[in-house]
Amino acid sequence: MTTTTAPAANARVIALAHYAGRALLEGVLARHGVTFHQSVTLRALVAAGESAGRDRLVADVTGSLKTDESVTHGVIEEMTAAKLLEEDPAAASQVRLTDAGRELFDTTSAESAEIAARLYGGISAEDLAIAGRVLSLVTERANAALAGA
Repeated sequence: MTTTTAPAANARVIALAHYAGRALLEGVLARHGVTFHQSVTLRALVAAGESAGRDRLVADVTGSLKTDESVTHGVIEEMTAAKLLEEDPAAASQVRLTDAGRELFDTTSAESAEIAARLYGGISAEDLAIAGRVLSLVTERANAALAGA
């Protein structure tokens, strides 16, 4: 497909891109026995410095996935049982990444980075910046609509 025949961005085009990329990511995650929700939780915890208050982590993941808090609590419990996360001994309300969780994150991130390089390779920085601005605006508007619902 060339840029002259590409459709304008709309919900369908965005969804098709999302699900195609997610299917590739899910393949990586499945090889490592990880779900998409667990992957998002790992990423959120790494972004928080590998330790975060349980409530903050739940809010971050729930907001990202647009799911119920109970689902996120369940994911955290699954990951704790699998020894990917643990309660911080210094603060019971804190959750932190274990060495196994860090290794899993590093491995899946490296593999998904290879996929991203193939998907985004050859797209100009200008086009990526425009797409980023548009998608950020769409996300902002959708989040505002959800908050008002």
